[in-house]
Amino acid sequence: MSNQVFHFLSNNPDYFAGVIFFFGLIFGSFFNVVIYRVPVMMQLEWLENCRDFIKETFGALPKELEQHPDSLPQPPFNIAKPDSTCPKCGHQIRWYENIPVASYIVLKAKCSSCSNPISARYPIIELVTGILSCFAAYHFGFGWEAAAALVFTWVLICLTMIDFDHKLLPDQMTLPLMWLGLLLNINGMFATLTDAVIGAAVGYMCLWSLYWLFKLLTGKEGMGYGDFKLLAALGAWMGWQYLLLILVLSSMVGAVVGISLIVIKGRDKNIPIPFGPYLAAAGWIAFFWGETILKNYQSFLR
Repeated sequence: MSNQVFHFLSNNPDYFAGVIFFFGLIFGSFFNVVIYRVPVMMQLEWLENCRDFIKETFGALPKELEQHPDSLPQPPFNIAKPDSTCPKCGHQIRWYENIPVASYIVLKAKCSSCSNPISARYPIIELVTGILSCFAAYHFGFGWEAAAALVFTWVLICLTMIDFDHKLLPDQMTLPLMWLGLLLNINGMFATLTDAVIGAAVGYMCLWSLYWLFKLLTGKEGMGYGDFKLLAALGAWMGWQYLLLILVLSSMVGAVVGISLIVIKGRDKNIPIPFGPYLAAAGWIAFFWGETILKNYQSFLR
């Protein structure tokens, strides 16, 4: 039966893309949990590490650190536990209240218990995940390339939103993404292994160099180490040839968005803007259209 299903999907790209769109919605709902909980889990881990360090160094904790901060949930807290609840009334969200997009519409964007508004961000992330997943499936067709492209897309979605919210690019995501890219390219799935290894190394080192040059000249930190690792991961997936294109695209979009925020919304120019979302967007564009963009650019120069 499973062989028949696989054969049908491999010979019907439209159906395959539709199935992946459906699963993309489901994964998008899960990613909403990941995007919220991973940074909180990191904060809880940092707090525990600080407590352990102070205990080992001074033998006792200050009273301030003995008390759990009100801003952080009580442990245990991870991706699976506790169950999702309304942030206002604590109502436990049932499975039928968590159906991607549909529940948001049926509930009229309000908690079923206290009518607290539900952010439109949740169905938007679900829809974006579904649409991008559908495109990746249709672009590559049924096969391992599509499976890899889906993982690539999903990780970039999570990294984009986490960096947008917290200016963090967790190692738990960037480093596995980089290693996965290198492993997939052992047999040259998206790039030769040599190009992938060079891409990972050069991707990290070029932003690392820019970071220290900027810091030496201005005394300020222009970006975080997570940006280095993300570009290294993109280089591992696509090869070093696409790094310049990714940097140019991300810088252009970042500059336009940054200037727009300052001019239109009066944002303080001294407030840092996360670079990760622009790197992720540029990397995703380069992954699917990079070869076409580079060919058109070379043709334009001739």
